[in-house]
Amino acid sequence: MCGIVGYVGEKQAAPILLEGLSKLEYRGYDSAGIAVFDAGRIHVVKTKGRLAALSDMIDGGASITSQMGIGHTRWATHGEPSDVNSHPHISNSGKFAVVHNGIIENYFKLKEFLENRGYNFVSQTDTEVVAHLVDFYYDGDMLSTVTKVISRLEGSYALGIISCEHPDSFIAVRKDSPLIVGLGENENFIASDIPAILSRTRDVYLLEDNEIVILKKDNVSIYDIHGEPITKEIFHVDWDVSAAEKGGYEHFMFKEMMEQPKVLKDTIHPRIQDGNVVLDDISLTAEDIASFNKISIIGCGSAYHVGCVGKYVIEKLARIPVEVELASEFRYRFPIVDDKTLVIVISQSGETADTLAALRDAKKSGARIMSIVNVVGSSIARESDDVIYTWAGPEIAVATTKAYSTQLSVIYLIALYLADKKELLSAEDKKNYIDAMLALPDCVETVIGQKETIQYLASKFYNVKDVFYIGRGVDYAASMEGSLKLKEISYVHSEAYAAGELKHGTISLIEEGTLVVALCSVDMLFEKMLSNIKEVKARGAVVWALTFEGNTAIEAEADHVLYVPRTVMEFAPSCIVPALQLFGYYVSALRGLDIDKPRNLAKSVTVE
Repeated sequence: MCGIVGYVGEKQAAPILLEGLSKLEYRGYDSAGIAVFDAGRIHVVKTKGRLAALSDMIDGGASITSQMGIGHTRWATHGEPSDVNSHPHISNSGKFAVVHNGIIENYFKLKEFLENRGYNFVSQTDTEVVAHLVDFYYDGDMLSTVTKVISRLEGSYALGIISCEHPDSFIAVRKDSPLIVGLGENENFIASDIPAILSRTRDVYLLEDNEIVILKKDNVSIYDIHGEPITKEIFHVDWDVSAAEKGGYEHFMFKEMMEQPKVLKDTIHPRIQDGNVVLDDISLTAEDIASFNKISIIGCGSAYHVGCVGKYVIEKLARIPVEVELASEFRYRFPIVDDKTLVIVISQSGETADTLAALRDAKKSGARIMSIVNVVGSSIARESDDVIYTWAGPEIAVATTKAYSTQLSVIYLIALYLADKKELLSAEDKKNYIDAMLALPDCVETVIGQKETIQYLASKFYNVKDVFYIGRGVDYAASMEGSLKLKEISYVHSEAYAAGELKHGTISLIEEGTLVVALCSVDMLFEKMLSNIKEVKARGAVVWALTFEGNTAIEAEADHVLYVPRTVMEFAPSCIVPALQLFGYYVSALRGLDIDKPRNLAKSVTVE
């Protein structure tokens, strides 16, 4: 959950490192720092706070002369955000500097080992042990040194290391944390993510676990954990650099919400051909599907919420039992998974630590793994049996919007594919669902076109203390995501509840002026939702209801109503959640908060 960059070439390194870090600040923004080789020594500059503070300290990089260096933006795990806990960390000898993304799980033991050999620690971080281990094992050869170091490390890491002894090169390695190599002309790079280097090169190597890379300005050499050379294919990035820029919008989150109609079209339309769902190169036969006793959907955060919708949709359409699992819980509860289980793994980055570990556990048990990811060539994509890309483009804001929406659309496609293969849909029903899928981009366009109305509602409620989201069926699943969007960027306490559970305890929390957001798109449960609205109104709640166009009876019960275009009941979350995203955005804006970088959060969760 940190961002790493590295550069070696003929240009000044510091401005390039700052530029790369600015594209990675969504991965961590508690502190930032760079280390460069300058005049025979390693020069480190780092500070608590945002990257802008670091840039000011070094005049945008102009005050530091060097052609090689490493940089880092931090999301704190071990040790509070502070100048001393910031990366890079330097060895006692001053000969080595290290940046790190991940967690060294055995760092207490390593710290004790090193302290007993005279090494002094100045920070509270786990990363500092790496700098001292490199110094301890250094034998004049950085490759053999790093292989010895990583043999002692337990946990996850992407490491960039520079040395005074090697002024024309630096070394990097990864295990369970993302790291790429960018290939330029007389310059080469490392980075945690493609946007950091996209303005300078489109050709990259996607490093696998335990691959070590040595970078010089005119050469890149890759080795395995035994020090043997490796040949890798170059991956060419074909999306536009402007996709990772704000494009005139005030916030990435707003831009990404406005992009949802386009990315939904990009995700859905190519996969519907001649009235049928085509899942790229995936072929699940009727026999394959019949062999599955159940489907397990695994994700974290918003990806988990996609799975909650998926359970309703897949069970209704395909009649296959579905379990939805939090990846962090799945790993440790001895789940029943075998070769008769289809595991659907959902992750925007394709690098989510808990999700990747859950995937590996399920694969060891013989399950077939199908992943839904946004990042081509990511670890989860590479380790899955089947992968479906969401084609959402880069998502920079920490709070997901367009990635969630495209993941949702892929879940619908999978449900329709399974149902069709099992011959559970009539020709008429199949056509209705396909038509509804193709219409989703327009539905979302209509919803986000009501942004002024949603902004007005946010202006009435941005000072509320508590918000409760309620719904039944897929509306309950959608309410989870709406609640998360509000709390993570506006810091307003909110919870999602199944509306039918109100009377079993939750209603005791309702008091005068409490905002209740009621999702009412399930026609067969519409009357029951009206009763639930009456229940909370009787206790003093103010109710904002969201429902399909035409359901005007709700106006007699709710204080405020937002209508969304009618679609099939199973796809309702796709039309409702964008309105809830906008509500959370405007509440955060009215509270004067940093929308793209909410406190204590980072975009890509690459640690447990």
